Amino acid sequence: MDSSGSTTSNHTLNSTGGGCPWEISDKARLCRFLCYGSEGDVYTAREEGRVSLENAGALLSLLQEGRGSEVVEEIKRFSQDGRAVRLSTSIFALALCSQHSELKTRQAAFKALKEICRDPAHLFAFIQYKKELKEGMKCGIWGRALRKAVSDWYNEQDAMSLAAAVTKCKQRGGWSHQDLFRLSHTKPARDAIALISKYVTKGWKEVQVACADKDNSEEVVKVLSYLEVVEKVKHSCDETEVINLIEEHKLEREQLLTDHLKSKQVWRALLKEMPFHSVLKILGKMTSNKILESGSSETQIICDRIQSESALKKAKIHPFSILLASENYKRGQGYQGKTKWEPDSSVLRAMDSAFYRSFMNLEPVGKRFVVAVDVSTSLSSVVPGTAISTAVAAAAIAMIFARTEADVHVLAFSEGTVVPCSLSAHMTLAETTAELVKIPSGSTDCTLPITWASDNGKSVDVFIILTNNPLWTFTASPVESLKKHRQASGANSKFVMCGLTSIGHALADTEDRGLLSICGFDLGALSVIRNLAQDLI
Repeated sequence: MDSSGSTTSNHTLNSTGGGCPWEISDKARLCRFLCYGSEGDVYTAREEGRVSLENAGALLSLLQEGRGSEVVEEIKRFSQDGRAVRLSTSIFALALCSQHSELKTRQAAFKALKEICRDPAHLFAFIQYKKELKEGMKCGIWGRALRKAVSDWYNEQDAMSLAAAVTKCKQRGGWSHQDLFRLSHTKPARDAIALISKYVTKGWKEVQVACADKDNSEEVVKVLSYLEVVEKVKHSCDETEVINLIEEHKLEREQLLTDHLKSKQVWRALLKEMPFHSVLKILGKMTSNKILESGSSETQIICDRIQSESALKKAKIHPFSILLASENYKRGQGYQGKTKWEPDSSVLRAMDSAFYRSFMNLEPVGKRFVVAVDVSTSLSSVVPGTAISTAVAAAAIAMIFARTEADVHVLAFSEGTVVPCSLSAHMTLAETTAELVKIPSGSTDCTLPITWASDNGKSVDVFIILTNNPLWTFTASPVESLKKHRQASGANSKFVMCGLTSIGHALADTEDRGLLSICGFDLGALSVIRNLAQDLI
């Protein structure tokens, strides 16, 4: 990186941190909280803990300092730019700001509501968080500001999008659209919104009566016919009619009855327009239900779609998502329940093809990386909550950085030995895995990659250590080794310790912003690393 690049990095750190670039300021803690729900330096993969005030100390401190508007802007940035691993944290933070004593903060929070809570599930979560916060903060919920914000949320939606939304997600977490229309005293701004409001609060029969013999606008006619379809499918026992309605009006499974979902033909119709992420999740179920059978036209359609470059690009699917789904499908058994299936070879081939094609969706971070794989213990154990072996996970992570970034060194290390690995863009996942595990095992010393970089005159922005060994031996402290590398290279080096199977590797100096631990591994972990590399957390 040139000198101008280093200056930019320092400026960004200071803008998030304050004086010293490695000091963990309240702003830095807020950004961690918005990213993964904790102000600490440990990200735990696949852990959806309940967000609470206990984890939001920095957020509360910033509000007390009168920096509420700044906090709301940060919440918007994290939720809109895809930086937040869990959107629930952003929604909780927004609810907290909306109940703060300072008027300017409350106004900023309510103004941001429709930008952050983009679908009904988010809106219901926001209202529920406000209800939970009410007790501790000794304040009401349904004041004029919330009533206006909820009314605006409904009134500013496209009518057809709102009609689809209220029929797909009717209620969540104890709240329904009926509750929100009633409690917000929403006065519909347009006839089409008034029609949806009546449908939600009074039911379909009242809508039919209200719209009969009226000269309705084009927008109202469209919404009316869509709601008529939704009602028709709810009362239909005719399989052919249900399938025709799904295909003609792009209905989704949330709009159907449980009985409809017992039909293979109905599932076949749903699969045609089903979002890509949803398709990946239900491949096992579809195979178990014999909807995807070897050599069938449905299986061919799904295989074509899975490996379609345009479909992969449109869904912005990440290679790691494909790998998780593929290994889970290969496993032939769900994690919950008794669903079992015989994996179809053509589906597995399509998933394999999709994995490599999806690398086109990755955007480089533009930093200098060392990805170091600890081979001191067998990498045959499995990453918790997945069907992926730690060896395959390590190889996939190495490939993701090696294929995306211009300046990456992949290392295999163990007990005094560091072996640079040569990964070409044409290598398969199996070849990459074999390349990583070819050196003999020994004890773990996680300072070796830093020492290697310093000895070889490499300036590194981010060291990523991948290990599944909870027992380490150190020739020196990783923190001290990192500080020496920073001084010698002039780089703002960061250090990420990924315990692929662990419950947590605590690093010695938690007051250094450049240090982070990851327990387990998932797609969120890659977002966390990206945010750290870009000085965003």
